[in-house]
Amino acid sequence: MRKIIYTSTLVLSLVALTRCTMKEHQTASSRDYHLGIITAFAEMVAADVKRIALSEPMTPAELDDLFSAASSVAEKYGVNLYREAALPDTDLFPSSAMEGKEVLVICRGTALAEYRQLHEDIRQLKATGNYHAWQREEMSRRFGRLLGYPNTHINNLMAASSEFRTMPDFGIRGTNVFLYYRDLKRAERFYADVLGFELVADHGMAKIFRMTKHSFLTLVDATKGMHTADEPKTVAIALVTENLEAWHDYLKKQPVKFKYEFNYKPNKPHDGFVVEDPEGYLLEFERFNPHRENENFLPGLVNKPAVRVSGKPSPLAPELFIHTTVTWLYYNDMLRQQQFMEDVLGFPLVVDQGWAKVYRVLGSSYIGLVDGRRGMHTATDKKAVNIGFMLDDLDGWYTYTKTHQRFPLWEHGIKTGPTNNHREFVGFDPEGYYLEFDEFQEHPDNQLLVKAMEEQ
Repeated sequence: MRKIIYTSTLVLSLVALTRCTMKEHQTASSRDYHLGIITAFAEMVAADVKRIALSEPMTPAELDDLFSAASSVAEKYGVNLYREAALPDTDLFPSSAMEGKEVLVICRGTALAEYRQLHEDIRQLKATGNYHAWQREEMSRRFGRLLGYPNTHINNLMAASSEFRTMPDFGIRGTNVFLYYRDLKRAERFYADVLGFELVADHGMAKIFRMTKHSFLTLVDATKGMHTADEPKTVAIALVTENLEAWHDYLKKQPVKFKYEFNYKPNKPHDGFVVEDPEGYLLEFERFNPHRENENFLPGLVNKPAVRVSGKPSPLAPELFIHTTVTWLYYNDMLRQQQFMEDVLGFPLVVDQGWAKVYRVLGSSYIGLVDGRRGMHTATDKKAVNIGFMLDDLDGWYTYTKTHQRFPLWEHGIKTGPTNNHREFVGFDPEGYYLEFDEFQEHPDNQLLVKAMEEQ
């Protein structure tokens, strides 16, 4: 039977003390185990880490046996207990988890009233025959938020108990940013010779460069691609590096246009400067510093494998590395896009700057959302960029998104490239960014690209 309790590292460490004798003294230690969980969760509810918490399922007899002790724990921490024999009917937990069992709801303040209201709202939806997939998902998320679960955990629970899926369930191999050019050869020379990125696939009208271990950049001939070179370039690529000063010194010696200079100030959450590529796309060289704002981001950068650029830096410059990329996108409605990133695509939020949010996609690849009223770009209806994702199971993701109508699709059906070197389909996010999903197959054009993805 699937466990109904999904604990944080803190809870696991607290409960571990009560589990050490379970095999030798199953009956007595089982009671201690349940009481340990209740104690840990009572402390978390008292500290407002969780609005409500649930004990593990127990038989009514087991709950009778420890209820007095649990009540003493609740009194100690100033929380309330509520016996529950039927959890709200959502996709967070399998119904079998509660067969013949009860749980203790640990709460305080208005949380119990909110929990009961959730129960009632679901009852009314079912009574009117309106409790369908979208309503179940919303009620599941509402229950998950009440339990204090992050969105990624809510997604995982729903995927385990229902048909719900997000993109990571279909195997993300890398990300890819498509930019569109009038003079493709000039852009190729810039990224290869000035920035030193490795060309890993040449598809003629499209050149694929590797930026980091998991992020790629595709330069497209604008006369043959999905966008024109005249559309707004509403995107910026942050190249995250610890060698920020070295990059600045090196690029100052190159024929590169600076849009924003490097202006170091101590105690800032991040430092950087911005340059333009040959046709005006913005590249932000950036370093994230130890700061409260970056507490969930920096651990993911520790010991991150860096990609050494292979261009022609000045002999005076040290080796230049790129650790991570953040693809910045610009929006009018940040809240709607946040919900899309978390609930539909399934990415975790790792940096919250208020007007800018950063989501981890895979390893060294991130996507950032920016309030179009405050960023380097304003939000625009058209944008000369595709945001790409390289997938293991392209067919599965396409079938799921189409069947469940997770977002609009550009065309129905998966297209195959003219030389059979890749397969793709395209959809749209809430404000019209093109989302391109690709599968790059074994093909002479893709030898270096496939090798790069296998190295991950």
